[in-house]
Amino acid sequence: MKAIPVPAVAGAYLFEPTPYADERGFFCRTFDADVVRSVGLDPDAFVQDSLSRSVKGVLRGLHLRSGAGEAKLVRCSYGRIFDVVVDLRPQSPTYRTVATFELSGETQTTLHIPAGCAHGFQALTGTADTSYRIDRPHDPSEDVTIAFDDPELAVPWPLPVTSMSRRDREAPSLAEVLKHQ
Repeated sequence: MKAIPVPAVAGAYLFEPTPYADERGFFCRTFDADVVRSVGLDPDAFVQDSLSRSVKGVLRGLHLRSGAGEAKLVRCSYGRIFDVVVDLRPQSPTYRTVATFELSGETQTTLHIPAGCAHGFQALTGTADTSYRIDRPHDPSEDVTIAFDDPELAVPWPLPVTSMSRRDREAPSLAEVLKHQ
């Protein structure tokens, strides 16, 4: 497994595993504390794992945590997703930068998203399972959602949206969210 810095978002990393494939399928390590530690992250800081299953066209996000925020490790364990990170840390050299990635079950690449960044994704395949590892227990009172189609962000979502939560559909613009932060 190797760690690759993401220049578009300071402190973000892609962790690329080395899958071993044979006639049975494949095996790969999707988390390695030593590799995580090698880029200055505390592997023991991650306290909660979650999984979402989405169908093609489903859009989830853009989500952010208020307060101290939360760092995430995100991986598409099955299928493919179009993943989006927006740096909303005012002191960051990449403040307001939008970075996009395709994550897939084929590569098992994990994306580290620093605290203070908004995150969302769209399922590109019939089924897409997305795994999250976060560094703080979830507190719904800290949930913040930003409009996925905010023109200021101009995220190039690859597919028409087939479904999204009411919260995501009714999310305010980035400008509105920043007014209340």
